[in-house]
Amino acid sequence: MSSNTGDNVAAGVAAAAPARSFRTVALIVAAALLMEQIDVTVLATALPTMARDFGVSAVNMSVAMTSYLLSLAIFIPASGKIADRFGARNVFCTAIVLFTLGSVLCGQSSRLDFLVFARLIQGLGGALMVPVGRLVILRTVSKAELVSAMSWVLVPGLIGPVIGPPLGGFIVTYFSWPWIFYINVPLGIVGVALAMRFVPDIRETSSSRFDFAGLLLTGTALSCLIFGCQFASHGAASLTVTLVLFAVGIVAGTLYLFYALRAPEPILDLALLRIPTFRLAVIGGSLWRIAGGSLPFLMPLMMQLGFGKSAAASGVITFVSSAGSMVMKASAPRVLRRFGFRNTMIWNAVIATGLLASCAAFRPSWPLWAIYGVLLITGFFQSLQFTAYNTIAFAEIPPNRSSAAMSFYSTFQQLMLSVGICAAATALNVSISIAGRAHAGLGDFSVALLAVTAISIFAAPLSARFGPRAGEEMSGHRGRR
Repeated sequence: MSSNTGDNVAAGVAAAAPARSFRTVALIVAAALLMEQIDVTVLATALPTMARDFGVSAVNMSVAMTSYLLSLAIFIPASGKIADRFGARNVFCTAIVLFTLGSVLCGQSSRLDFLVFARLIQGLGGALMVPVGRLVILRTVSKAELVSAMSWVLVPGLIGPVIGPPLGGFIVTYFSWPWIFYINVPLGIVGVALAMRFVPDIRETSSSRFDFAGLLLTGTALSCLIFGCQFASHGAASLTVTLVLFAVGIVAGTLYLFYALRAPEPILDLALLRIPTFRLAVIGGSLWRIAGGSLPFLMPLMMQLGFGKSAAASGVITFVSSAGSMVMKASAPRVLRRFGFRNTMIWNAVIATGLLASCAAFRPSWPLWAIYGVLLITGFFQSLQFTAYNTIAFAEIPPNRSSAAMSFYSTFQQLMLSVGICAAATALNVSISIAGRAHAGLGDFSVALLAVTAISIFAAPLSARFGPRAGEEMSGHRGRR
C-alpha cells in the first residue's frame, strides 16, 4: 500500500494531539489512500476496454500500472526529507494537487504513451501523498497504539479496493473510461481543503543538503530495472535495449551502494538494515508484495478474458478480496495480541499463500459463491500479513530516524508491487508463447498465479527469523522470556 522529527518534537506533538484531532487527521490520510486505491483498482478493471481504444493488447496495458508504481518508487525516497524541509501539511496538499492534475491528464489520453506520461505525474503525487500522510500518524502516535492507529488509517482507505472494481466496471460498461480518472477531481478538492485545516505542519530542521546525487542514482537504478522488467515481460523492445536497461540499472544501483556508505544523510539510508526487525520486514514484505502486486492486475483480466465476463461483472467478483481485507483490519490488533508478530506472520503466510494458489483453479464452472468465498478469505489473510509487516518494521526505529525509515520502507514496498506486475505479465506471456496461442487463456492465468505464489511463499521461513518477543510493545503479546 506508503510513509517521521526528533524525539522532543514527536513527543510534544503526540502529547498535544487529543483523540478527536488524531481521528480527524487519520480520516484525512485515509481519504488520500482511498483516492489512490480507487484509482489503481478502477484502472485494473478498465484495462481491456482501454486497450481496444488504444489499439494495443490488454496484457501490454500493464505498463499503465507499472509506470505509476515506477514514479512512486523513484520519488518516495525523497518524501520524508521533503516533508521535513517544507512541512508535512504543505507537501501533503501539493501532492494531492499533483495527483488530481495527473488524473485529469489520464482522462484526456488518446494514446498509450501519453497515458504513461500522465500516470507518472500521478505517481509523483502519490509518492508524496500517502507516505507523508502516514508519516504524520507515525509521529503523533505511541508505539503501543501504532497497530490500532495504522488499522484506523487503513480501514477507510480499503473502501477504495472494495468499491473500485465494481465502480470501474459500471463506468466502463455504461459510460466511458475517462470518467474513472475524473472521479478523483472532487476528492482532491475536498482533500486539500480538509488538509489545510486539520493536518499539523510537522517538520524537522536539518542542516544537511538535500541528497540530489542519491536521488539521481536511485531514480536511474529503479527506473531502468523496472522498465527493463516491463520490456522483458512483454517483448516490447529489442533484446539489446532491454539488456542495456538492466545493465544501466545494475551499474547505477551499485554506484549508489558505494555512495551511500560515505554520504552523511543518503536519500535511502542503508544503515537502517542493521536493525533486525526493519531488515526482515523489508525483505519478507518485498517477497510478499510480489503476489500482492500481481493479484489486482491478473484477476480482472482473468475474469474478462478467461471467463468472458463484462467489466461490470468482473468488478463485482474481484472486489470481494478487498472486502476481506477490510474485515481483517478490525481483527488485526486482537490477532497480533493473541499470537504475536512472529507466529502470526509464519502461519498466516502459509495459509494466505495456499489460498492464493487456489485462485489458479478458478473456472467458469465454479459456483459464484465458491469464488466469492475463496477471494474473501484470501483478502483477509493477505491483508493481515501486510498489516503485520507495515507495523513491525518500525518496532525498533528511533523517532529521529522515522522519516528515513518510512521513505526506505515505502520505496521497496512500491518497487516490489511493480515487480509483482512484471512477474505476472512475464509468466502470462511465457505461458501464451509455449501454448502457441495468440491470446491469454484460463490456463495461462493459472500459470501466472502459481508463479507469483511460488515466490511469495519464501516470506514464511523469513518470518521465522523474527524473535519471539519482536514487536511486543506494539502488539501487547508477551512471548517467551
